[in-house]
Amino acid sequence: MSESTRPWGRYEILQESPEYKVKCIWVIPGKRLSYQRHKKRAEHWFIVAGTARITLNGVESHVVAGDSVDIAIADLHRIENIGLDDVIFIEVQTGSYFGEDDIERIDDDFGRK
Repeated sequence: MSESTRPWGRYEILQESPEYKVKCIWVIPGKRLSYQRHKKRAEHWFIVAGTARITLNGVESHVVAGDSVDIAIADLHRIENIGLDDVIFIEVQTGSYFGEDDIERIDDDFGRK
């Protein structure tokens, strides 16, 4: 397993193959990931802990532990921790490519492109 730290929290790769990748992602209170999309992968998020705001193609919704979100290829998406504890979710990626360079950032709090 490999772990990476980001300005919004961290993620750990739990499993990967040519057909899929599975991550556990922690988002610290008050932080959010980029508003982004992918050309080569879809994602399924299962919320394990915390309270988050999801933006999916411009529509906001709130999620809590036990909720899930499906993100199709090219969908604009973001998750934001709006609670007091870490948001933890499992991300399952499916598609033809899972590299971090398949992220097109539309908006980012940390100045990343």
